Amino acid sequence: MRDLPQSLADHLAGGATTLCHCWALTRRDGARFGFTDHDRDLTLAGVPYAARSGLEAAEASAELGFAVGGGEVAGALTALGITDADVAGGLYDGAGVETWLVDWTDPETRLLLDVGTLGEVRRAGGAFVAELRGLMDRLDVPTGRTYRATCSADLGDGRCRVDRDRPAFRTTGTVVAVPEPGTLRVALAASFAPGWFSGGRLAWTGGAQAGHAADIRDHGADPAGPRLALWQAPSRPVEPGDGFTVTAGCDKRFSTCGRKFANALNFQGFPHMPGNDFVVRHAPNSGPGLDGGSLFR
Repeated sequence: MRDLPQSLADHLAGGATTLCHCWALTRRDGARFGFTDHDRDLTLAGVPYAARSGLEAAEASAELGFAVGGGEVAGALTALGITDADVAGGLYDGAGVETWLVDWTDPETRLLLDVGTLGEVRRAGGAFVAELRGLMDRLDVPTGRTYRATCSADLGDGRCRVDRDRPAFRTTGTVVAVPEPGTLRVALAASFAPGWFSGGRLAWTGGAQAGHAADIRDHGADPAGPRLALWQAPSRPVEPGDGFTVTAGCDKRFSTCGRKFANALNFQGFPHMPGNDFVVRHAPNSGPGLDGGSLFR
């Protein structure tokens, strides 16, 4: 049972209501935005909620127990609110969302309906639909260690302990050319063997992408110089001369941990754990007839 503020309860008991929805989005970088489906801007607790964004409720659901509830909001991609480049750049991934029911004639009369995070964002032309995930969604996230042959740590974290800032694992560079979206021909401050940065991370320090980062799919070498292929094309234009910092990649195998990073003692996997082929193979010397022929002749 949800307890309603007395002012809101009195308003709902009247013959007509003046209610709207408001959403407060807090990105992981701390930026906070407010939106409402009312036809005028509102202010709640000092935070402006923009009506010109066109944000509106598209769907809502609630579940009992530990089931994940949620909903959707839809709106327009505008320069005054959520932009296509920011969405494509991942700035809204996992953003916190508060959903309020508000009396637009008296914004202090309001009720917090839900708290959650942004999930999948679908874009089509100049519009978007964003999935809202309830708090129970966090219970679906695997936590703790898992038994697997590959390493469960991230390069440079507290369990891995590799110093990513060493010149052998990190360097700076600039873009020389962009032959196709998501592929960069670059000039690096030091020389590295092809593949050294495959699976690594590129952080932009200059240009329109400054402050953003991308995962590297492949690090190759062309006659014209090093080439970096990204898993996803940058959301903003990349120009020759844009600067970046690039960090070596790790495929999380035990052999790579020892040879590339000299860090085998801190390997966080189980490289000698038997795989599926060990489980399904027949026992040695288990008798005749295991030659692929018929068992009934």
